[in-house]
Amino acid sequence: MNNKKFSTTGGKETAKAGETAAAATTKTASSGSSGSSGGKGYWKSAEFWGAAGAMAAWGMSGAAIYDSVLQGPEVISLTMTPVLIVYSALFARWAWVVKPRNLSLMWCHVANVIAQTNQIRRALEYKVENGEQEQVTELLKKVGVAGGITAAAIVGGPAARSAISEANLGFVSNIAAADAGPFTVHFWAPMSKVFISGASMLDLNRPTDTISLPQYAALTLTGFFFTRYALLVTPINYTLCGVNVALFLSSFWHFGRKIKADFIDEKE
Repeated sequence: MNNKKFSTTGGKETAKAGETAAAATTKTASSGSSGSSGGKGYWKSAEFWGAAGAMAAWGMSGAAIYDSVLQGPEVISLTMTPVLIVYSALFARWAWVVKPRNLSLMWCHVANVIAQTNQIRRALEYKVENGEQEQVTELLKKVGVAGGITAAAIVGGPAARSAISEANLGFVSNIAAADAGPFTVHFWAPMSKVFISGASMLDLNRPTDTISLPQYAALTLTGFFFTRYALLVTPINYTLCGVNVALFLSSFWHFGRKIKADFIDEKE
Protein backbone atom coordinates (compact mmCIF):
# COMPACT_ATOMS: atom_id res chain seq x y z
CA MET A 1 0.00 0.00 0.00
CA ASN A 2 2.79 2.39 0.96
CA ASN A 3 4.67 1.46 -2.20
CA LYS A 4 1.61 2.24 -4.27
CA LYS A 5 1.20 5.64 -2.55
CA PHE A 6 4.87 6.43 -3.04
CA SER A 7 4.63 5.50 -6.72
CA THR A 8 1.60 7.77 -7.23
CA THR A 9 3.24 10.71 -5.47
CA GLY A 10 6.46 10.23 -7.41
CA GLY A 11 4.51 10.15 -10.67
CA LYS A 12 2.82 13.45 -9.86
CA GLU A 13 6.13 15.08 -8.98
CA THR A 14 7.69 13.80 -12.21
CA ALA A 15 4.76 15.12 -14.23
CA LYS A 16 4.99 18.49 -12.46
CA ALA A 17 8.72 18.67 -13.14
CA GLY A 18 8.05 17.88 -16.80
CA GLU A 19 5.49 20.69 -17.07
CA THR A 20 7.93 23.12 -15.46
CA ALA A 21 10.67 22.14 -17.90
CA ALA A 22 8.27 22.47 -20.84
CA ALA A 23 7.22 25.93 -19.66
CA ALA A 24 10.86 26.97 -19.33
CA THR A 25 11.60 25.67 -22.82
CA THR A 26 8.61 27.58 -24.25
CA LYS A 27 9.70 30.76 -22.49
CA THR A 28 13.24 30.38 -23.80
CA ALA A 29 12.00 29.80 -27.34
CA SER A 30 9.68 32.80 -27.09
CA SER A 31 12.54 34.93 -25.80
CA GLY A 32 14.79 33.74 -28.60
CA SER A 33 12.12 34.47 -31.17
CA SER A 34 11.60 37.93 -29.73
CA GLY A 35 15.31 38.56 -29.73
CA SER A 36 15.55 37.41 -33.32
CA SER A 37 12.70 39.75 -34.31
CA GLY A 38 14.30 42.60 -32.42
CA GLY A 39 17.58 41.79 -34.12
CA LYS A 40 16.07 42.84 -37.45
CA GLY A 41 15.93 46.37 -36.07
CA TYR A 42 14.72 49.26 -38.15
CA TRP A 43 16.37 48.05 -41.37
CA LYS A 44 13.45 45.75 -42.21
CA SER A 45 10.69 47.92 -40.77
CA ALA A 46 8.38 49.35 -43.43
CA GLU A 47 6.75 51.51 -40.76
CA PHE A 48 10.06 53.14 -39.80
CA TRP A 49 11.18 53.90 -43.35
CA GLY A 50 7.68 55.02 -44.31
CA ALA A 51 7.56 57.46 -41.39
CA ALA A 52 11.03 58.78 -42.24
CA GLY A 53 10.04 59.23 -45.88
CA ALA A 54 6.86 61.02 -44.85
CA MET A 55 8.84 63.43 -42.65
CA ALA A 56 11.14 64.29 -45.57
CA ALA A 57 8.13 64.72 -47.86
CA TRP A 58 6.50 67.04 -45.32
CA GLY A 59 9.58 69.22 -45.66
CA MET A 60 8.94 69.54 -49.40
CA SER A 61 5.23 70.23 -48.87
CA GLY A 62 6.11 72.79 -46.21
CA ALA A 63 8.23 74.64 -48.74
CA ALA A 64 5.26 74.79 -51.12
CA ILE A 65 3.01 76.13 -48.38
CA TYR A 66 5.70 78.66 -47.41
CA ASP A 67 5.93 79.87 -51.03
CA SER A 68 2.15 80.16 -51.29
CA VAL A 69 2.12 82.49 -48.27
CA LEU A 70 5.24 84.61 -48.77
CA GLN A 71 6.14 84.53 -52.49
CA GLY A 72 4.49 86.71 -55.11
CA PRO A 73 2.28 85.12 -57.82
CA GLU A 74 4.62 86.31 -60.58
CA VAL A 75 7.16 83.58 -59.73
CA ILE A 76 4.67 80.70 -59.92
CA SER A 77 5.32 78.27 -62.77
CA LEU A 78 2.17 77.35 -64.67
CA THR A 79 4.05 74.42 -66.18
CA MET A 80 5.44 72.80 -63.06
CA THR A 81 2.61 73.53 -60.63
CA PRO A 82 -0.01 71.35 -62.41
CA VAL A 83 2.58 68.55 -62.58
CA LEU A 84 3.09 68.86 -58.82
CA ILE A 85 -0.66 68.56 -58.30
CA VAL A 86 -0.81 65.34 -60.33
CA TYR A 87 2.30 64.02 -58.60
CA SER A 88 0.93 64.58 -55.10
CA ALA A 89 -2.54 63.30 -56.01
CA LEU A 90 -1.00 60.03 -57.24
CA PHE A 91 1.20 59.65 -54.16
CA ALA A 92 -1.69 60.41 -51.82
CA ARG A 93 -3.59 57.54 -53.46
CA TRP A 94 -0.51 55.30 -53.37
CA ALA A 95 0.06 55.96 -49.66
CA TRP A 96 -3.55 54.93 -49.00
CA VAL A 97 -3.52 51.62 -50.92
CA VAL A 98 0.03 50.46 -50.20
CA LYS A 99 0.59 47.97 -47.37
CA PRO A 100 1.26 48.98 -44.66
CA ARG A 101 -0.88 52.08 -45.22
CA ASN A 102 1.04 55.37 -44.73
CA LEU A 103 -1.40 58.01 -43.49
CA SER A 104 1.28 60.58 -42.68
CA LEU A 105 2.54 60.44 -46.26
CA MET A 106 -1.00 60.60 -47.61
CA TRP A 107 -1.89 63.75 -45.63
CA CYS A 108 1.43 65.31 -46.62
CA HIS A 109 0.52 64.99 -50.29
CA VAL A 110 -3.09 66.08 -49.71
CA ALA A 111 -1.67 69.24 -48.13
CA ASN A 112 0.59 69.72 -51.14
CA VAL A 113 -2.33 69.34 -53.57
CA ILE A 114 -4.21 72.05 -51.67
CA ALA A 115 -1.16 74.35 -51.56
CA GLN A 116 -0.37 73.90 -55.27
CA THR A 117 -4.02 74.37 -56.27
CA ASN A 118 -3.97 77.66 -54.38
CA GLN A 119 -0.80 78.58 -56.27
CA ILE A 120 -2.58 77.92 -59.58
CA ARG A 121 -5.45 80.16 -58.49
CA ARG A 122 -3.09 82.98 -57.53
CA ALA A 123 -1.14 82.71 -60.79
CA LEU A 124 -4.26 82.75 -62.96
CA GLU A 125 -5.74 85.72 -61.12
CA TYR A 126 -2.44 87.58 -61.50
CA LYS A 127 -2.32 86.95 -65.26
CA VAL A 128 -5.94 88.00 -65.77
CA GLU A 129 -5.31 91.22 -63.84
CA ASN A 130 -2.30 91.92 -66.09
CA GLY A 131 -4.16 91.41 -69.38
CA GLU A 132 -2.98 87.88 -70.16
CA GLN A 133 -6.43 86.38 -70.56
CA GLU A 134 -5.46 84.49 -73.74
CA GLN A 135 -2.68 82.59 -71.99
CA VAL A 136 -5.07 81.67 -69.18
CA THR A 137 -7.69 80.43 -71.66
CA GLU A 138 -5.09 78.34 -73.48
CA LEU A 139 -3.88 76.81 -70.24
CA LEU A 140 -7.41 75.94 -69.16
CA LYS A 141 -7.98 74.18 -72.51
CA LYS A 142 -4.85 72.08 -71.98
CA VAL A 143 -5.92 71.24 -68.45
CA GLY A 144 -9.32 70.19 -69.76
CA VAL A 145 -7.80 67.88 -72.38
CA ALA A 146 -5.39 66.36 -69.84
CA GLY A 147 -8.22 65.91 -67.37
CA GLY A 148 -10.36 64.15 -69.98
CA ILE A 149 -7.55 61.76 -70.89
CA THR A 150 -6.88 61.04 -67.22
CA ALA A 151 -10.57 60.39 -66.52
CA ALA A 152 -10.79 58.03 -69.51
CA ALA A 153 -7.69 56.16 -68.31
CA ILE A 154 -9.10 55.78 -64.80
CA VAL A 155 -12.48 54.56 -66.05
CA GLY A 156 -11.18 52.28 -68.81
CA GLY A 157 -8.00 51.10 -67.11
CA PRO A 158 -9.44 48.14 -65.17
CA ALA A 159 -11.22 46.75 -68.26
CA ALA A 160 -8.09 47.15 -70.40
CA ARG A 161 -5.96 45.47 -67.76
CA SER A 162 -8.34 42.54 -67.49
CA ALA A 163 -8.51 42.11 -71.27
CA ILE A 164 -4.74 42.16 -71.77
CA SER A 165 -4.09 39.91 -68.77
CA GLU A 166 -6.48 37.26 -70.08
CA ALA A 167 -5.29 37.46 -73.70
CA ASN A 168 -2.37 35.04 -73.11
CA LEU A 169 0.17 37.43 -74.63
CA GLY A 170 3.01 36.06 -72.55
CA PHE A 171 5.30 38.73 -71.16
CA VAL A 172 2.85 41.53 -72.02
CA SER A 173 0.00 39.83 -70.15
CA ASN A 174 2.27 39.22 -67.15
CA ILE A 175 3.20 42.90 -67.01
CA ALA A 176 -0.45 43.96 -67.27
CA ALA A 177 -1.44 41.63 -64.44
CA ALA A 178 1.43 42.62 -62.14
CA ASP A 179 0.48 44.13 -58.78
CA ALA A 180 2.74 47.13 -59.49
CA GLY A 181 2.20 47.13 -63.25
CA PRO A 182 1.32 50.01 -65.61
CA PHE A 183 -2.41 49.76 -64.86
CA THR A 184 -1.90 50.55 -61.17
CA VAL A 185 -1.06 53.61 -59.08
CA HIS A 186 1.98 51.67 -57.86
CA PHE A 187 3.50 52.32 -61.29
CA TRP A 188 2.29 55.84 -62.08
CA ALA A 189 3.11 57.41 -58.72
CA PRO A 190 6.87 56.81 -59.07
CA MET A 191 6.74 57.63 -62.79
CA SER A 192 5.33 61.05 -61.94
CA LYS A 193 8.34 61.55 -59.70
CA VAL A 194 10.59 61.26 -62.76
CA PHE A 195 9.19 64.55 -64.07
CA ILE A 196 9.68 66.25 -60.71
CA SER A 197 13.28 65.15 -60.31
CA GLY A 198 14.17 65.43 -64.01
CA ALA A 199 15.64 68.91 -63.67
CA SER A 200 17.82 67.74 -60.81
CA MET A 201 19.10 64.73 -62.76
CA LEU A 202 19.68 66.49 -66.08
CA ASP A 203 21.18 69.79 -64.87
CA LEU A 204 24.13 68.60 -62.81
CA ASN A 205 26.18 71.77 -63.40
CA ARG A 206 23.54 74.37 -62.53
CA PRO A 207 24.89 77.51 -60.77
CA THR A 208 25.13 76.99 -57.03
CA ASP A 209 23.46 80.33 -56.29
CA THR A 210 20.24 78.88 -57.74
CA ILE A 211 20.36 75.82 -55.46
CA SER A 212 18.19 75.87 -52.34
CA LEU A 213 20.02 74.13 -49.49
CA PRO A 214 16.83 73.18 -47.54
CA GLN A 215 15.11 71.96 -50.70
CA TYR A 216 17.99 69.73 -51.75
CA ALA A 217 18.47 68.46 -48.22
CA ALA A 218 14.82 67.36 -48.28
CA LEU A 219 15.21 65.84 -51.76
CA THR A 220 18.34 63.94 -50.72
CA LEU A 221 16.64 62.52 -47.62
CA THR A 222 13.51 61.68 -49.61
CA GLY A 223 15.56 59.75 -52.18
CA PHE A 224 17.46 57.90 -49.46
CA PHE A 225 14.44 56.92 -47.37
CA PHE A 226 12.22 55.92 -50.29
CA THR A 227 14.92 53.79 -51.90
CA ARG A 228 14.71 51.46 -48.91
CA TYR A 229 10.99 51.93 -48.23
CA ALA A 230 10.06 50.84 -51.77
CA LEU A 231 11.53 47.38 -51.10
CA LEU A 232 9.60 46.84 -47.85
CA VAL A 233 6.04 47.69 -48.91
CA THR A 234 3.50 45.37 -50.50
CA PRO A 235 3.65 45.13 -53.43
CA ILE A 236 7.41 45.64 -53.66
CA ASN A 237 7.96 48.63 -55.95
CA TYR A 238 11.19 48.39 -57.94
CA THR A 239 10.18 51.36 -60.12
CA LEU A 240 9.89 53.57 -57.04
CA CYS A 241 13.23 52.25 -55.78
CA GLY A 242 15.02 53.02 -59.06
CA VAL A 243 13.55 56.52 -59.32
CA ASN A 244 14.67 57.36 -55.81
CA VAL A 245 18.19 56.01 -56.32
CA ALA A 246 18.54 58.51 -59.16
CA LEU A 247 16.93 61.25 -57.07
CA PHE A 248 19.22 60.59 -54.12
CA LEU A 249 22.40 60.62 -56.21
CA SER A 250 21.56 63.76 -58.19
CA SER A 251 20.23 65.66 -55.16
CA PHE A 252 23.19 64.69 -53.00
CA TRP A 253 25.47 65.91 -55.80
CA HIS A 254 23.80 69.35 -55.81
CA PHE A 255 23.65 69.42 -52.00
CA GLY A 256 27.38 68.74 -51.81
CA ARG A 257 28.16 71.41 -54.41
CA LYS A 258 26.10 73.95 -52.44
CA ILE A 259 27.86 73.09 -49.17
CA LYS A 260 31.24 73.37 -50.86
CA ALA A 261 30.43 76.74 -52.47
CA ASP A 262 28.86 78.36 -49.40
CA PHE A 263 30.88 76.94 -46.52
CA ILE A 264 34.23 75.68 -47.85
CA ASP A 265 35.23 77.80 -50.85
CA GLU A 266 34.19 81.06 -49.12
CA LYS A 267 36.50 80.35 -46.18
CA GLU A 268 39.39 79.78 -48.55
